[in-house]
Amino acid sequence: MTRLITIPCILLCLSLATGCQKQDKSQPTQSADQKAAALPEADGSTLIELITVTQDYRQWPMFPGKEALYKGQHPHGAYLTTYVSPAVLAALQSKSGQLPDGSIIVKENYSPEKELAAVTLMYRRTGYNPEGGDWYWLKYAPDKTILAEGRVDGCINCHRGVKNNDWVFTGPVK
Repeated sequence: MTRLITIPCILLCLSLATGCQKQDKSQPTQSADQKAAALPEADGSTLIELITVTQDYRQWPMFPGKEALYKGQHPHGAYLTTYVSPAVLAALQSKSGQLPDGSIIVKENYSPEKELAAVTLMYRRTGYNPEGGDWYWLKYAPDKTILAEGRVDGCINCHRGVKNNDWVFTGPVK
């Protein structure tokens, strides 16, 4: 008798679960405006919190073709490790030619002794600075003290040389 009741109950639960799943799939997708509103502001403290507490950027993939502590150069450091947000990785793999709104590239800058000296970050925010590729620039010390942020002339002027590669030196975007 118990078996006769249990089997229909299981079947009912499975059909309800399947119905719920179908219902979730029919929910409307976010509009571009809603997605943009969900992105963090172009603000140093907010982004540091995002990439160190909310999401640990060190769990993100490294820039394709790069490994930890590859040779770097001024102004970043003797050695570098570059991480990319999942959206960046997807765009790089698809060779889209442009990184999407919300893209984050994090570069750890190391001394010749391989000690972390600073962290630099590029954050794409559509409309933030069209003349600078819509990139927000951030440099902070290992203790999270902000050293430079925003429309940093040194960053923009240097990266302008790779404007055709979406302002990225680390590797090809296309």
